[in-house]
Amino acid sequence: MTIFLVIIGLIVSLVGLAGCIVPFIPGPPLSFLALIILSLAKEWQPFSVEFLIIWAVITIFVSVFDNIAPVLGAKKYGASKTGVWLSVAGMLIGLMFFPPWGIIIGTFLGAFAGELISGKKKDHALKAGWGVFVGTLVGVGLKLAASAVMLFYYIIKMF
Repeated sequence: MTIFLVIIGLIVSLVGLAGCIVPFIPGPPLSFLALIILSLAKEWQPFSVEFLIIWAVITIFVSVFDNIAPVLGAKKYGASKTGVWLSVAGMLIGLMFFPPWGIIIGTFLGAFAGELISGKKKDHALKAGWGVFVGTLVGVGLKLAASAVMLFYYIIKMF
C-alpha cells in the first residue's frame, strides 16, 4: 500500500506542476496534497507539522495571489474593468485553441481589445494589455516556483 500511495502522490504532484500552467487545474493545492499523501504513506515521518503548515500557508498565498495578480497588473497600468474581463476571456479562448502559449497571448489580446472597446486609445490599450500580461506571468511564475519546490521535497523524501 505504501508504494501505491507514493506513486499516486508523485502523479498528483506532477499534475500539480502542470496545473500551474493550465488554469482549470489547481496546481499548488495538488502539489501540497502530494506532500500530505507522502506523509500518510510514510506514517507522517517525512515532513514535520511545522513544514506542512508553512507549505499550506504558501499554497494558500500563491493560489490567492495568482487570481489577483492580473488585476493588480491591469490596475497598475490603468486597465478598465472591460479590459480585465476580456483578458480573462482571452486567456480561456487562448487555452482552448493554442495551449499553453495561447494563455499568454489571449490574455494580452483580450485586455487590449477590452481597452479599445471601452474607448481608450491604442497606446493606453497596449499599456493595459501589458499590465495584465505581466500580472499573469508573475502569478504563474509564483505557482510554478512553489509547486516545483514541493515536487523537489516530495522526490527527496520519497525514498
